[in-house]
Amino acid sequence: MVDCGFSLKQTEKRLKIAGFEPHDVDAVIVTHHHKDHSGSALRYSEKWGSTLHCNTETASKMEWEIGIECETFGNLERIQFSSRLSMLPIPVPHDDADNVAIVASDGLGSRAAIVTDLGEAPRDLIKHLSGCNHISIEANYDHRRLVGGPYPDSLKRRITGRGGHLSNKQAGEILFEVMHEELESVVLCHLSEKNNAPHLAESEVLMAMGDEFEGSISISKQLGPEFSYWTGQSEPSKIAAS
Repeated sequence: MVDCGFSLKQTEKRLKIAGFEPHDVDAVIVTHHHKDHSGSALRYSEKWGSTLHCNTETASKMEWEIGIECETFGNLERIQFSSRLSMLPIPVPHDDADNVAIVASDGLGSRAAIVTDLGEAPRDLIKHLSGCNHISIEANYDHRRLVGGPYPDSLKRRITGRGGHLSNKQAGEILFEVMHEELESVVLCHLSEKNNAPHLAESEVLMAMGDEFEGSISISKQLGPEFSYWTGQSEPSKIAAS
């Protein structure tokens, strides 16, 4: 499981909606120390016996004891869980955090990426996204809504800066650059409730990607999960409301 920022109760509830039991999770990977990504990770790990993985700075800022409470990884250092699953952490810029994107491989040629909390895409990230079949990427804000919205100028500058978040336009440009024939699905996530809307994110990203993209595009909402993807699956599986 990548990141664990909900409460334990919410995390367990959402896993069950998606068809998993909490004890099914062998490992929790924390991308960075911000609370919405790390808040209940240690408690989940201790309660359900999952191994907790993070980088050294995240462990330090969370005050997790390395080797006892968590295992650490380095940037671009592959984490091998089994012959059928490995994950590669790729450093990305984010305010006051040693953040990473994650590219997972099933060992059979299929790869999936989770990319959130970054203001721009470094070349290492572009290189590794270029071979992915599934990409979940943040489309945090619509530029016009953010600029015209109620946030103070200092916060607007932070959001639009190198260590902030990706706009719909930036997400679309990244996807256009890494797009290839075997890119089967895109999930847009981390949408701001105040500065974005699902229809704005989807339309701007699709416009940037153009007619060449023949895969599916979905929006991950805060109240989810509403759908799931498995490697080799080009269309999302709907999850029935419980």
